[in-house]
Amino acid sequence: MKQTVTKAIVTVAGTGTRFIPATKNIPKEMLPIVDKPIVQYDVEELVASGIKDIVLVTKQGGGAIENHFDTNPELEEQLKKTNKKEYLKIVQKIPRLANFIYMRQKSFMPYGNATPLRLAKNIVADGPFLYLFGDDLTLSKVPVCKQLIDLYKKNPDVCAIIAAQKIPRKYAYRYGMIKLKPGTKNVYDSIVEKPKLGKEPSNLAGFGRYLFTPKIIPIIEKLKTGKNNELWLVDAINELAKIEKVLVHEIEGKWITTGDPLNYLKASVEFALARNDLKKDFKQYLKTVVK
Repeated sequence: MKQTVTKAIVTVAGTGTRFIPATKNIPKEMLPIVDKPIVQYDVEELVASGIKDIVLVTKQGGGAIENHFDTNPELEEQLKKTNKKEYLKIVQKIPRLANFIYMRQKSFMPYGNATPLRLAKNIVADGPFLYLFGDDLTLSKVPVCKQLIDLYKKNPDVCAIIAAQKIPRKYAYRYGMIKLKPGTKNVYDSIVEKPKLGKEPSNLAGFGRYLFTPKIIPIIEKLKTGKNNELWLVDAINELAKIEKVLVHEIEGKWITTGDPLNYLKASVEFALARNDLKKDFKQYLKTVVK
């Protein structure tokens, strides 16, 4: 029988350079999308997918993330005194979402999106786990993380699953584009990073939602830094795919990145329009400003 997936790692140790000065003293993942920080959407997706233990890999200055998922007795007391019961429930619910484990990525460690996995490997070494980039969000009826878990349950020989979404080929140069093994519909071969126009292997872009088994860990432990002297997750996945079966899952839903100011603004609009309490009035407002 397949092991139940109950653990996840969320990478929230980036520098947020493209958002300076907003990120001078707070992590990018704490920037709000409507009324929740980016990272909370990731956490809620994981919880809705059955995840119980969530490892948040932060960096120096990442205390705001830890504080957000902790209790705040002073605020709770103030909300009680002012009889703001609805907001009190919201505040009290956050630290109860999951069992949070915090790890700090030290400055002497290599920079890169695979470093958090190397740091947290011992926590997830006993079974399958999810791995999320903290600045990637999704909108879907069935949580994307649950989609990965459901696919994993149906494929006993799989060692990793990568979430992907079709994009127009003219934008492929911006992303890591997936190459499938010849003659297959969803078996991963490799990723071509930011290919030149016309050189993309498919129109499937991989993004920050992954399911791994512990077989990725020995590869991560031995992984050497690559482009720009960074530790790249895609390099580890490419090595894994040479010896094990890796699947690609074209998600049902929408991938929304918040990695730069323009996409962050787009994400804010997408999530506002997805809310029943805001959709009608916000649509009306947009009509007044978009000519």
